[in-house]
Amino acid sequence: MTAVGKQAGWLRIVGLGPGDPDHLTVEAARVLEAATDIVGYSAYVDRVPEREGQLRHASDNRVEVERATVALDLALDGRNVAVVSGGDPGIFAMAAAVFEAIETGNPAWRGLDIEVIPGISAMQAASARLGAALGHDFCVISLSDNLKPWDTLTTRLEAAAGADFVIALYNPASKARPERIFDAFALLRGLKAPETVVVFARAVSRFDEAIEITTLGEADPRKVDMATLVLIGSSATRLIERGDGRAPWVLTPRSYGADT
Repeated sequence: MTAVGKQAGWLRIVGLGPGDPDHLTVEAARVLEAATDIVGYSAYVDRVPEREGQLRHASDNRVEVERATVALDLALDGRNVAVVSGGDPGIFAMAAAVFEAIETGNPAWRGLDIEVIPGISAMQAASARLGAALGHDFCVISLSDNLKPWDTLTTRLEAAAGADFVIALYNPASKARPERIFDAFALLRGLKAPETVVVFARAVSRFDEAIEITTLGEADPRKVDMATLVLIGSSATRLIERGDGRAPWVLTPRSYGADT
C-alpha cells in the first residue's frame, strides 16, 4: 500500500516499434489499451491512439529521468502507467532512464510492479527492409555525446572498426551537434575500405521513409538527421542485385573470412 493507503498500480515500459502500427507487438497494444496513463516524449505519445478516460503526460525529449519520476509516482499513486519509447525501450531509450531513477530515488518505487515490453528496433526494421544487413556480428553505438564524452565514442568506433563489426549508429546528428556524424565518418574512412557498404535508413516504416545504399567513400553525411539509422557494413557485407531493377539487397553473410 502507498503512504496514502492506495493500492499501487503498475508501470510498463513499452516499445512502440519504428513507426508502422503493424510493427507494434500484440503485447504492447494490450498494455497501451489497459493503461490509465501514457507517459513519454511528445512525438511518441502522439503515436498512441487516444482512449476515453486515459491521461497523457507528454514532455520534451531531453528530460528522461524527470519523465521516469513522474511515471513512477503515478504508479505509486495507484495508476496503471505505460511509459512509451520508439523502437525498443531498452535500446538508448526509457527503460534505462526508469531504472536509473529507481536506483537513486524513492525506495518505495522498488516495490512496484514494473515490466519492460520489447519492441522492434530501428536497426531490426532497417535490416529487414534491406534483406540481411545484420546477418553476422554487429554492434550498436549512439553518436550522442550528451551523456558520454566524445573521446569514449571515438575509442568505441575505432574498436568496432578494428573488430570488423557491422556498425549501427543511432542518434547520428542533431541541430545541437550536427558535426558528430562528419567526425565519425572522417574517423571510419581512415580505418575501413572506401568500398564498404553504407546505408542511410531514414524513418523506416513511416510515410516519409527514405533508404540510400552507398559506400563509405561516397556517403554524404549531410543527408543524415536524428530520424536516420546509419549502417556501416563489415568487410564481408555485400550487395545482391535484384531481377526487377529495384535497389539491391544488402547481405552480411553468416560465414566470415570465406568467399561464399
